[in-house]
Amino acid sequence: MGFLRRLLGGPPPADDGPGDPDTPVDTRTDEELEAAHELELARFEQERTTDLVRRQQQYGDRSWTPPAQGGTARSGEADEGGAPSG
Repeated sequence: MGFLRRLLGGPPPADDGPGDPDTPVDTRTDEELEAAHELELARFEQERTTDLVRRQQQYGDRSWTPPAQGGTARSGEADEGGAPSG
């Protein structure tokens, strides 16, 4: 493969030797990596949402809902008020 790479003018092969000694090695545990990823996602989501959406989410539990109407009985059931069936 190296012959074809040199012949066609491709990039030189990557050096598979030891890494740069100045590069820090990530020694965090899986839990720490996951927590860092979730924090990054939360920051991204906060930047992405608009002010209106944030207010809707913040005050959503305080919104007015109309009172329930009617009861639990269905149309055509035997317990309707009125003439007995039969």
